[in-house]
Amino acid sequence: MAPNESEADDLRTGRRKAARYVVPVTVVGVAAATIGLVPALAASGDPNLPKITAQQLIEKIAKSDVQQLSGTVKVSTDLGLPNLGGLESGLASGAARGGDGSSADPTSKLTELASGTHTLRVAADGEDRQKVSLIESAAEYSLIHNGKDVWGYDSKSNEVFHGTAADGGKKHRDEVPATPKDFADEALKSVDDTTSVKVDGTAQVAGRDAYKLVIEPKHASGTTVGAISIAVDAKTGMPLKFTLTPASGGAAVVDAGFTQVSFGKPAASTFDFTPPKGAKVTEEKDAAKEAAQGAERKAGPGRQFHEPGASHKDLAENGPKVLGKGWNSIAVFDTGNKGGIPSSSGKGDLSGFLGSLGDQVSGKFGKGTVFSTRLVNALITDNGKVYVGAVTKDTLVKAANTGQ
Repeated sequence: MAPNESEADDLRTGRRKAARYVVPVTVVGVAAATIGLVPALAASGDPNLPKITAQQLIEKIAKSDVQQLSGTVKVSTDLGLPNLGGLESGLASGAARGGDGSSADPTSKLTELASGTHTLRVAADGEDRQKVSLIESAAEYSLIHNGKDVWGYDSKSNEVFHGTAADGGKKHRDEVPATPKDFADEALKSVDDTTSVKVDGTAQVAGRDAYKLVIEPKHASGTTVGAISIAVDAKTGMPLKFTLTPASGGAAVVDAGFTQVSFGKPAASTFDFTPPKGAKVTEEKDAAKEAAQGAERKAGPGRQFHEPGASHKDLAENGPKVLGKGWNSIAVFDTGNKGGIPSSSGKGDLSGFLGSLGDQVSGKFGKGTVFSTRLVNALITDNGKVYVGAVTKDTLVKAANTGQ
């Protein structure tokens, strides 16, 4: 049974209340898959909690308004990208950073969550104070929002990134979903009838009683998504653990859960930050200017970097075209770059290293290359179009052939 329009509005409004931090686009694309509601009663289990329907549990998540917390989150991501000496994390970080700028810039540093297992410390005290720290073996990276200031600090390089929170810090917080709630919010953004949702017993997460909400495609054909499991705190309604498993089986693609959590008010000093002595400080406005100049230099003489083609303007204004529905949705981008994947020479050369990582395909669309992960696949065609979704290779090729 699907919620009515009023209930859907309530869900969306409730989900906006908590501060959010970033997932890689590839993960978000799947987690945001549409959801239909199938009421089911919670099975008996340990702990022994009152029975609840799936509809009631999702409403409980939407109404959750946890403003104060501190805790530790373990995030594991396994997209199945080739390692090749750190290529997986290097591509993720390099894509965001573009080879320029400060190592403390959150748009580059926190993309490391795209692969491997990481430990995060998180804290929040209302809408004006949040902190997330990425704990490494011999270093730590912290993103701090305190009032009008947003700070990023990389202890390894002793670099600091500073921005202002004119938008309440939302821009920077939205860059990196870090907690189970962040992932769950993406999974529950919209509702329709393509998905089965049920309550599947209870569990204990970080010492707290929780219900287990399981979200699955009603029709598995064509999608790479197996199931999404969300452990929901029985008392507060806040998601404590998020697990996304692929249709192919094996380890979870995304597994994010609290290992420790407290809903008390964090100490005010938690959100204090002063750049350490000798640290290199990059201001956000200067970083943006430097990035634009760097991109212009890379474009080379005669290349109109500031005057993108019509297809780029259309994409910026209208977004991608979407084919299919629900879990089988495919986003289509027209890059305007004919000839396939550009090589370092600026020509479309699929025989290079990047092209070798994909599978060559052909059809009515001409020729192209499919790049696959355990979750999201992308087809780049020689006519400049990109098809991407949490769907199988065959589904992508069929969509490119038929346009639907």
